[in-house]
Amino acid sequence: MTTPESMPLQKPAPRVIAVIDIGATAVRMEIAEVTSDGDIHIIESMQQAVHLGKDTFTRHTIQQATIEECVKILRGFRRVMEEYGITDPKQIRAVATSSVREAGNRDTFLDRIYIATSIAVDLIEEAEETRLTYLGVQDLLARDESLSQGDVLVVEVGGGDTELLLVQDGYVSYSNTYRLGTLRMRETLETRYATSEQMSATFLRHIELMVDQIKRSVPTQRRPILVAVSGDARFAAEHLSKTWRSSYMVRLEVGDFTKLARKVSQYSVDELVKKYRLSYQEAETLGPALLGYAELAKVFDIEKLLIPKSSLRHGLLREAVIGSGWSPLFADQVIHSAIALGHKYAFDERHGRQVADLCLKFFHELRSEHQLGPRYEMLLHIAALIHEVGLFINNRSHHKHSMYIILNSDLFGLNHHDMQLIALIARYHRKAPPLPHHEVYNTLDREERMIVSKLSAILRVADALDRNHMQQVREVSFVRRAGTLQVFIHDVEDLTLERIALKEKGSMFNDVYGMRMILETGTPNEGMISDV
Repeated sequence: MTTPESMPLQKPAPRVIAVIDIGATAVRMEIAEVTSDGDIHIIESMQQAVHLGKDTFTRHTIQQATIEECVKILRGFRRVMEEYGITDPKQIRAVATSSVREAGNRDTFLDRIYIATSIAVDLIEEAEETRLTYLGVQDLLARDESLSQGDVLVVEVGGGDTELLLVQDGYVSYSNTYRLGTLRMRETLETRYATSEQMSATFLRHIELMVDQIKRSVPTQRRPILVAVSGDARFAAEHLSKTWRSSYMVRLEVGDFTKLARKVSQYSVDELVKKYRLSYQEAETLGPALLGYAELAKVFDIEKLLIPKSSLRHGLLREAVIGSGWSPLFADQVIHSAIALGHKYAFDERHGRQVADLCLKFFHELRSEHQLGPRYEMLLHIAALIHEVGLFINNRSHHKHSMYIILNSDLFGLNHHDMQLIALIARYHRKAPPLPHHEVYNTLDREERMIVSKLSAILRVADALDRNHMQQVREVSFVRRAGTLQVFIHDVEDLTLERIALKEKGSMFNDVYGMRMILETGTPNEGMISDV
């Protein structure tokens, strides 16, 4: 007899989701099933050509006709989504990149799309694009052993910009966005009346200058592997590899790739449309993009290119599986990027890690008071790691120098607003507390100002507990009594320096959390109260 206990458990039905990428030359959509195990199966792919990049990079505004063309495309996508049962907004993620981001009428564009289609489009920053690109190739990097060691350059030459990630021994150590975009080049360089040969030569000279800048900025001393992740690169894979259709990735000889790039760049746009059956928008970007990859391979002395079937949309799908993106793996990558930044400015890594570890202990203990989620825990962690990078400039006012360095730096996966908050938290690890007239702080709303105060107060007391930079304070316990937070320091007998530092820095903690902090030696059962 079969009992309910003996019956096999049925797995939940896969959920169906759609992701949409509004790019410079096309609007693209992937519809996929996501299983309870996190597997992704793409069941529909669609794309329609648009002139967004041409509008933005020449006129700095999106023409009304282009807006209505996008509305028409997305209405069509909406009908397809409904056929698959995708009706809940939570099943849809739509993003727009530089061709919308840089348009003067971007808000008008986004509002019109939403009113006409009920699709809410997120205007993502460059850092978010880079993060999604990484998520798109993350499985590839883990699957291929040759990519888990050494240096890997993940590059997407797009219509507006070139996204670049340097992954060293499995960790993202550098990321940046460069103004090397295929449509941006075509629309800004004087090529309107040039022959195909003249245009190719003009593109090549411009690409050589830009790639030389990239080479100087990318911190690699080893010959990297180049992973190219754009539609133009996939065109090359389709024409140079017999196994492309059946493979998740192909390896191409740089020599063969370069020959194709130079051949394609000699054709006019009309010739490319006829010869390869491309859309006009695809034909406009193909030559410059392939030349860009070929020149990158040349300057980095690369012999083979890897081209996967990955894109920003695959990153969006992967994000749908892991959630907001603040997963442990993502956090690990951000931390590694912050440490790489710290090394650039000769920071004391042991002190930074010690203060960060103490910050996290206080953050968890005070969760009921600050009521902040994992995102802010990560921002505090990063701020604590690099709060003293300003010492690279000068010891005097180094907290302000730290703020300046962080504001003018990029960390993988973090947007400009994240960097602002990190910079302010680091800035207030010493000296004056936040004041309304302070630069950058005065641009925040009330809620964000409170967040900076909550996290800076924690950073101050954590920094005080490593005043001598000797990492003596390891294990701590907490006891709350009558408006005080007693912090028991295990296995440290002399806390003189820490108590002096806490006297200097503890007042902000008292003001923000309404508790006076007391340091004690030993454990809660044996400790002796030693009032600060």
